[in-house]
Amino acid sequence: MSQQILFDLDDTLIYCNRYFFRTIDKFAEQMVSWFNDPLVTVDEVKTKQAQLDTLLIAESGFKSAHFPQSFIDTYYHYCQLIGRVSSPIEIDSLQKLGLAVYGHETEPYPHMEDTLKQLTAQGHQLHLYTGGEQKIQLRKIQDMSLDRYFDDRIYIRQLKNIAALDELLTANSFERERTWMIGNSIRNDIVPALTAGIHAIHVVVPDEWCYNIIDVNVEPKGQFLSVQSLQQIPPYISRY
Repeated sequence: MSQQILFDLDDTLIYCNRYFFRTIDKFAEQMVSWFNDPLVTVDEVKTKQAQLDTLLIAESGFKSAHFPQSFIDTYYHYCQLIGRVSSPIEIDSLQKLGLAVYGHETEPYPHMEDTLKQLTAQGHQLHLYTGGEQKIQLRKIQDMSLDRYFDDRIYIRQLKNIAALDELLTANSFERERTWMIGNSIRNDIVPALTAGIHAIHVVVPDEWCYNIIDVNVEPKGQFLSVQSLQQIPPYISRY
């Protein structure tokens, strides 16, 4: 039977985390260089930035301004902690560093193309459900020509959570017993899918963002499994 399959985009079909992690590394190293204080270490700076970034996302979802703002907020935190006067030039530098990450290249995960081709050939209807800002996400989608597989079935949400997914499923009359959510984020993909009563496939990525990692405290009503590679998905859905 044909299935309705919702795919996440970032770190499910294309790489994303690696570019943010590289930028955070540059930020932490710059902070250590500027402050030259034993209280300001690479690990401590990264931990504080992650905390502040998570708070911003929890307040209003995925906005491009949040990432550079988490750098600036971290900078202010350490200025206050050690009594250092903040510098407008340094703040502007951090703003530019954080925003630059959104211009990174679009790189597909291994087997992305084959996986989407196989599922389409099997007769399934593919949907793309991604979190972020329209302009940024549409650039990535266009770079990969993903409309070949998803047509107009593309949904971009600033807030991607339990309520957002349930609203999407209801508004588009998805048949939940034959609908799947495939994504890397336990927080934004898997728990909302299981809560909504649809099937879920967790795509495990090597270096996961701490924000995405939470416990799964939902009893699945349908299928729920984890895979290490996209190429494992078509055979499993075919068997189901």
